[in-house]
Amino acid sequence: MPNKRPTQDELLGWMKTLSNWGRWGPSDELGTLNFLSPGKTKAAIDLVREGATVSCSRPVKWDSAPNIRFQPQHFMVASGEPYRPGDRVTDRQVAMDYFGLVFHGHSITHLDSLAHFFWDGRMYNGHAASEVTTAEGAKKESIDLVRQGIVTRGVLVDVPYLRGAEWLERPDGVGFADLEAAEKKCGFTVEPGDVLLMRTGQLRRWNQQGPSNVSQSGTTGPLPEILPFLHSRGVAVMGSDTGNDVTPSDYPRFTNPVHQIGIVALGLWILDNADLEGLAEACRKRNRWEFLINVLPLRLTNTTGSPCNPVAVF
Repeated sequence: MPNKRPTQDELLGWMKTLSNWGRWGPSDELGTLNFLSPGKTKAAIDLVREGATVSCSRPVKWDSAPNIRFQPQHFMVASGEPYRPGDRVTDRQVAMDYFGLVFHGHSITHLDSLAHFFWDGRMYNGHAASEVTTAEGAKKESIDLVRQGIVTRGVLVDVPYLRGAEWLERPDGVGFADLEAAEKKCGFTVEPGDVLLMRTGQLRRWNQQGPSNVSQSGTTGPLPEILPFLHSRGVAVMGSDTGNDVTPSDYPRFTNPVHQIGIVALGLWILDNADLEGLAEACRKRNRWEFLINVLPLRLTNTTGSPCNPVAVF
C-alpha cells in the first residue's frame, strides 16, 4: 500500500483534532508521558529473559562531518602527560575533561522535551512560547520533567526488514502501512505507554557510504501520516534512526510536521538520531520485537532536551 501524504489543510486540522491540550489538566507539562505507569514498567521488566543489553545511541564524535551543524567541543582540563613512574611530581594525579555540544540536529542521539517546538506562539497545552527565554531557558516543559527516567516497553518497526530493502530513501518514509505490517508480521500491538522505534536504515547507509548534509540531500524518516496512529494508540515516545521528519517536507507551513504537530498538539516526546542497527540485529536473532527500554536523559534544568543513551534489555 503506498504511503499517503496528508494535505497541508489536513495537517492544520490535526493541530486541533489530535490535540491533547487539557486532557491531563490545564497545567500539564508531561503530555504523552502520562501514559507511563508503574504497572506498565513492571510489565516491561517481565519481558526480560536473558539480561542482554543493547545500546541505541550513536557515539558523540569530536570530528567534523557533513551531518554535524555545530561541531561538539572536547578538550582536557588536565591530562596524564606530566606524570611518569618515579617522578613524584604530586600524589594527586588526575585527568579531567570539558565538553560542550548542540545536541539538536541530525548527529547526536537525544530526547526532545516539549519546549522544543511552538505553534502560533504556544507550546504544548497552551503554555506561552515566551516561557522559553534566552536568559533562563525552558521555564516550562524542560527535560528535567523526565528526571525519573522512561522505563517501559519498547517495540521496533524495522521497515527495511519488512520491505526486503537495505534502507529507505527520501522522499520515502515510514508510513501507516509499515506500522500495520509490523504488527501483523512481528506479532505485537502498539499500546499506550510504549516507546515506538522505527528503523529506516539511514544510519546503516551513512555507516557504509558516509553521512550527508541533510540540508542539501534531505532525509528520510517517519511521515506525518502516522500521527493519528500515535495519538490513538497512546504512544509515550516515538523515535527513529533519523531526525524524525522527511525533509524537505514540501509543506509551506510545516518544515517539520511530525515535530510541530507531535510535540505541540499531542505533547509527544521524540527521540532523534537513535542507532537502531544493533537493536534490529538483536530483534531478528530472537524473532522478538518487544523489549524493556530505558531512556535516561541527563538531569539538566531549563533545557529543551538532552543527549541520552537508550538501552534495550532482552
